[in-house]
Amino acid sequence: MAIDEGDDPYLWLEDLDGVEAAGWVRERNAETVAALTGDERFGTLRTEIWQVLDAEDRIPYPGWRGDHYYYNFWQDAAHPRGLWRRTTLDQYRRREPEWDVLLDVDALAAAEGENWVWSDVTVLRPGYERCLISLSRGGADAAVVREFDLVRRAFVEDGFTLPEAKSGVCWIDADHIYVATDFGPGTLTTSGYPRVVKRWRRGTPLAEAEVIYEGRVDDVGVGASHDSTPGFERDFVGRSLDFYRSESYLLTETGEQIRIAVPEDAGWDVHRDWLVIWLRSPWQVGGVTHPAGALLATRFDAFLAGERELTVLFRPDGRRSLSYHVWTRNHLILATLADVRSRLEVLTPGETQWRREPLAGVPEDDHSSIVDTDPDNDDAYLLASEGFLQPAALRLGQVGGGAEILKREPAFFDAEGLTVRQHFATSPDGTRVPYFVVGNPDAPGGPTLLTGYGGYQVSMTPDYDGVIGRGWLARGGTYVVANIRGGGEYGPEWHRAAMRENRPRAYEDFAAVAADLAVRGITTPAQLGIEGGSNGGLLMGVMLTRYPALVGAVVAQVPVLDMRRYHRLLAGASWMAEYGDPDRAEDWAYLREYSPYHNIRSGPAYPPVLLVTSTRDDRVHPGHARKMAARLRERGHDVSYYENVEGGHGAAANNEQRAFLSALTLQFLWRKLAGQPHLPRQVSPDDAGEPVGRSILR
Repeated sequence: MAIDEGDDPYLWLEDLDGVEAAGWVRERNAETVAALTGDERFGTLRTEIWQVLDAEDRIPYPGWRGDHYYYNFWQDAAHPRGLWRRTTLDQYRRREPEWDVLLDVDALAAAEGENWVWSDVTVLRPGYERCLISLSRGGADAAVVREFDLVRRAFVEDGFTLPEAKSGVCWIDADHIYVATDFGPGTLTTSGYPRVVKRWRRGTPLAEAEVIYEGRVDDVGVGASHDSTPGFERDFVGRSLDFYRSESYLLTETGEQIRIAVPEDAGWDVHRDWLVIWLRSPWQVGGVTHPAGALLATRFDAFLAGERELTVLFRPDGRRSLSYHVWTRNHLILATLADVRSRLEVLTPGETQWRREPLAGVPEDDHSSIVDTDPDNDDAYLLASEGFLQPAALRLGQVGGGAEILKREPAFFDAEGLTVRQHFATSPDGTRVPYFVVGNPDAPGGPTLLTGYGGYQVSMTPDYDGVIGRGWLARGGTYVVANIRGGGEYGPEWHRAAMRENRPRAYEDFAAVAADLAVRGITTPAQLGIEGGSNGGLLMGVMLTRYPALVGAVVAQVPVLDMRRYHRLLAGASWMAEYGDPDRAEDWAYLREYSPYHNIRSGPAYPPVLLVTSTRDDRVHPGHARKMAARLRERGHDVSYYENVEGGHGAAANNEQRAFLSALTLQFLWRKLAGQPHLPRQVSPDDAGEPVGRSILR
C-alpha cells in the first residue's frame, strides 16, 4: 500500500522531543546496543578507532587568519570538546609545539552548564584582537554567537552577542558587523535561514540595527560580506534564490546596490582588482559561448562598467574538471581532477596574459589539496597530500619557490600487501562510472564496503582514513569508493546528469558499480555492504528498496528518505533545486518512484539495514530515519536503529561518540557480511581496452 502525506501512520515520529517518539527512540537504541555492542570484539574495535581519533601525533591542521599565527581547533582524550589555540611557524615546525590556548570549550561548558560544541569563528581584520565565536548546543547548525577578546582570552561583556539561530555574521570594522539571523516573525525563509541582513553598531540594541538588505520568503537565505583588503575595501550583499542560483550586489557607501551581472548559477569571487567567474552552465557573452565548468577572469571595475573582455583560465574536457580555485596575494591556484586524480597549477596575471605553471611540492601519486593561503599578506600556501594507503603530509610552500614538509600523519594501519586500483563500471545508459578499490588484490573475494554520495556536485576523492584502515582493511575487508553522477568528479555536467527527474541515474550508477564488483570477483552480493550519509543516505535507501538483491547489508546515516515531506522538515526546502518540489504534481510523479519511505514492500527480501541519526540534527530531520525504521519493522524487515542524542548533522559531537558510531557501523557490517561464500575473480567486460585493475595510487 502506498503512503501519501494524509495517511502517513508515522507522522508522530517527526515530533522531535515528543514523549511517545522519545520512548520509541529509547527502545530502538536499547535493542541495537544490546545486539551489537555486547561482545569483546566491539569493545576492542571502539578502542582502536578511538585511539586513531585521539592520536596525539596526528596532524593539527592549521588555519591562517592574516596575523601570521597558525590557528588550530583540537580534540583529544583530555579535551573531548576541544581547544581553540594558536602558535607561531617556528613553534609549529617542532614535533611538539607550544600552543597558546585561546578558548577551552570543555572548561567553558563546565562553567556555564551548557553542552557547548565548537562551530565557527570570524576574526576581525585588520587588528586581529577581536573575533566572533559560534557555539552550538549539542552540535546543531543553529548556534549562539559571542564576541571574544583575543588579547584578554575572554568573552567581551556587552559585546556583540546573538541567541541561538542559524546566523551569518561578518566584521565591517571594530564597531560594526553585518548580521543575518532570526530577528523575529517573518524574518526567516521557508528553508529556515535568515531573510534579512542588518548593519549592527556596537553598543546599540540589535532591534535598532539598520536593515541593509532583504530577500524573499521563498529564497534559501541572504547574506552580506565585507572585503577588508587595504585599498580594495568593498561590501557585498545578496540572496540565494535556491541551492545553486543567487543574486549578488556591490553595496556602495551611499547604500546603492550595483548588480554583479554574472549568470545566476555561476560562482564568483573578487580578489583585489580581479573578478573570477566559475560557470555551472554555458554562458554566451560577447559573441562567445563559454562551457559549463569554465573559469573566467576579468577586471572587476571594468566588468561593473559593462566591459565583457573575459580571459579563459580553465576549460573542461571529457576527463578533466575544475574542483576549486584559491588566491594567494599575487597568484591564483587551480585544483583540477583528471579521472578523479588531483592536479594543481599556478596562474599569474600579467599585462596581456596569464602565465601557467605547476605548483611546487605536489606529489605525483597522492591526492593533494590546498589547506589555506594568506592572500592579505603573501604567496604562501599550505598543501596536504595523501592517498587511501598513504598517510597525509602537510607542506608549507611559496609560489615561485619550494615547499617544506611541516608535519606527517602517522600510519594507523599496516598497508603491506594492499593496493589501490581504479576500475570503470558501465551504467545502463552506457556511461562509464569510475570507482576505487582498496584492498588485497590477491585475496579471494570477501567482505567489501562500498560507499558513495552522488549529489550537490560533491566529489569523492582519495583520502587516508585511519578508521576505515584499522576497522575494516586491517580485518581483511575491501573498501570501495564510487564516483557516481550527481557528484562533481567531471564537473557541472556530471552533476546535472543526476538532478531532479534524472536522479535515478545516480542510483543506476551505484548499482552498476555494485554489480561490477561481483563480476570481477572482488566480492559477492551477499558480502557487499554499502554505506552513505545525508544525500548518500538517500542513495542507501534507494539501493535497499530498488536493488536489494545486489547487496548484503546497508548503513544509512543522517539520511533523507521521505521525499514527500522533506521540503517541510527543517532545511529541506533549500534542497528543491537538487531534487524537485513534491508539491508540484509533475515533480512528485518522479520523486514518488524512488522515495525510499514510499517504496517499502513486504514481498522482496531486503538486506539487513542500520539507520543512524541524531536528535540534534537540525539540517536533516531525524524523522526521516525514524519513520523508515518503523515502516521497515512493520513490514517484517531486518532493521536496526540508533539515534545519538547530540551531534548535529555529523551525528557525533566528540571523538568518543564518533568512535562508538564508527564501531557500531563496522561491527554491524562485518557481522552481516563475514563468513559468506565467495566467487573466484573474473575479468569484467568493462576492462576491455584498459589494464585490468590498474594500480594508480600507493
